[in-house]
Amino acid sequence: MLILALDTAAPATSVALHDGSVVRASVSRPGAMSHGELLAPAIAEVLATAGVDRQDVTDVAVGVGPGPFTGLRVGVVTARTLAVSLGARLHGVCSLDVIAADAVAAGVVGEAFTVATDARRKEVYWAEYTPTGERVGDPDVVRPADLAARLPSSMPVIGRGADLYADLLHRADGPLDPDAAVLASMIASGAAVEIGTEPLYLRRPDATPAAERKRASV
Repeated sequence: MLILALDTAAPATSVALHDGSVVRASVSRPGAMSHGELLAPAIAEVLATAGVDRQDVTDVAVGVGPGPFTGLRVGVVTARTLAVSLGARLHGVCSLDVIAADAVAAGVVGEAFTVATDARRKEVYWAEYTPTGERVGDPDVVRPADLAARLPSSMPVIGRGADLYADLLHRADGPLDPDAAVLASMIASGAAVEIGTEPLYLRRPDATPAAERKRASV
């Protein structure tokens, strides 16, 4: 088994290779608006570091968000294309679940908690989790103040969204973004809750075609 995992739902592009037992290589490249330029070189670097030919990859795993439209689309389309071209099995996992699994494995939470990531537009993507990392309900996107009003005041919140809005949310130390190495390990162990590879955009893209804007203004 060779699992190539990638996630572009966050400001960084994260890629990892797992051989079914251990992570063989992983990279993370910052660049909130550069996923398209960073992903292919990151994949090539991971394969080269592990000394693996891409034709040997048996599984492709991708974080399907929620995340901003453009970056998320880059990762999902790349994963789908690789899976078809390599004849590999394709796995899709909620990116918030990856952060939750990372936090539980690191022992940074011991009670129910929330993961919140940056959704831009002064909003956060979020989901609630049990102490063992099982997601409760579906991911959503809200303003930080609205999320704070929904949650118990003492509930720990981890992720980049909690870091950005620590004045509103009960921020706890933990991973900020999804790590492809954790995603790959979840697939290898069978711990991942797979949800298909339909991207979790949760809202319309920032860019709207001119024709659509014109129709909306009529």
